[in-house]
Amino acid sequence: MTTRQTWDCDVQLDLRGLACPLPVLKTRKALLGLASGGRVLVEATDPLAAIDLPHFVREAGHRLVVAETVDGVYRCIVERA
Repeated sequence: MTTRQTWDCDVQLDLRGLACPLPVLKTRKALLGLASGGRVLVEATDPLAAIDLPHFVREAGHRLVVAETVDGVYRCIVERA
């Protein structure tokens, strides 16, 4: 069995420059197009994304694999439930 690297993903979303609620809405739409276990890499500059995305992930039952903020860019991997 092969394990995935932490930052491996099926879809990459460059959401830099978009304001709330667009990062969450676009992430939700991307996840709907994936099978269970599919991963989305999200990059966002909206300061609220670091709060809103983890909240959305938890409420929707998905999994936040990893998250970080570097130089004002919030990056995370979300795995579809």
